[in-house]
Amino acid sequence: QVQLVESGGGLVQAGGSLRLSCAASGRTFSRYNMGWFRQAPGKKREFVAIITWSSLNTVYADSAKGRFTISRNNALNTVYLQMNSLKPEDTAVYYCAARGGTAAATSDIYYDYWGQGTQVTVSS
Repeated sequence: QVQLVESGGGLVQAGGSLRLSCAASGRTFSRYNMGWFRQAPGKKREFVAIITWSSLNTVYADSAKGRFTISRNNALNTVYLQMNSLKPEDTAVYYCAARGGTAAATSDIYYDYWGQGTQVTVSS
């Protein structure tokens, strides 16, 4: 069982930066592949970035490439999403999620545990 709590969201102007954190409970955090997803009003939840349990592999959505960086600190049971050069279209609720097993996945259907989400609003 893993419980996830996101933080770090807020209101920022276009071009600004935010760093999201996701704190996980449980001693087996290091065994989980972690992902960040987001959902804008009226839209489906979409993949943003994932990182494997070992941090050896990361995958980004095209919309995040070059602007967002996912990282994790297994000693602190925390995964991060550094978001730079934010755009109004990045406005959404951002969720972190955990997936057991050895393979990473970009589809949310494969994730077992979810946080409650943190709101990111980017003003133009």
